[in-house]
Amino acid sequence: MELAYYSDYAVRLVNTEEPARGKDTLTSVDAVRDLFGGNQSAARRAADADVTRFRSVRARLRSVFEAADGGDETLAVDLLNSLLLEFPVSPQISGHDFRDDDGRPLWHMHLADHPSNATAGYAAIAAMGLAFHLTEYGVDRLGLCEAPPCRNAYLDTSTNRSRRYCSDRCATRANVAAYRARKRLEADRTENTGRADDSAHPTTASGERRSDVRGR
Repeated sequence: MELAYYSDYAVRLVNTEEPARGKDTLTSVDAVRDLFGGNQSAARRAADADVTRFRSVRARLRSVFEAADGGDETLAVDLLNSLLLEFPVSPQISGHDFRDDDGRPLWHMHLADHPSNATAGYAAIAAMGLAFHLTEYGVDRLGLCEAPPCRNAYLDTSTNRSRRYCSDRCATRANVAAYRARKRLEADRTENTGRADDSAHPTTASGERRSDVRGR
């Protein structure tokens, strides 16, 4: 498993909150446990106190994305380094999958955490995964959705670094909004052009244009 895979832990946590919409789904121990996905052994360590601790880590991870999205590469790295120092992990070789041909383990790297609580374990994996993604693909691959009011975090894995939205839904919504804005602009221009034409040809009291009267 590629270590950059763990960067999804960071995205998952950051997106439990939508500040512009006033939404926050990180409100219970069950919500904390859901973030661990299939890692149920780690999820079982979660306690009531982890809700507040997770929110604190979430704010710090969002700051990394905000700095990256704003083009401040150094700040993004500094913020991420502070998380790595506070929540360390150890790379570990794992072989729980097996090759089809000879039955030998399929060795790959995992991140072994040494947490004092569920938050420390999650934060360590999320920060390390994000660090691998950043160094492998670049700081500009960390973004925040451009479809207002959504500001969900995302990881750009496109070949041409063109991603701007967190999901297809937001991309569609933004494209529809842009299309409608263009149509409104075109309609305004047409209306203004019509008004300009009318003002350029004043009419007589009888409603005939003066140019027509003179031509008679």
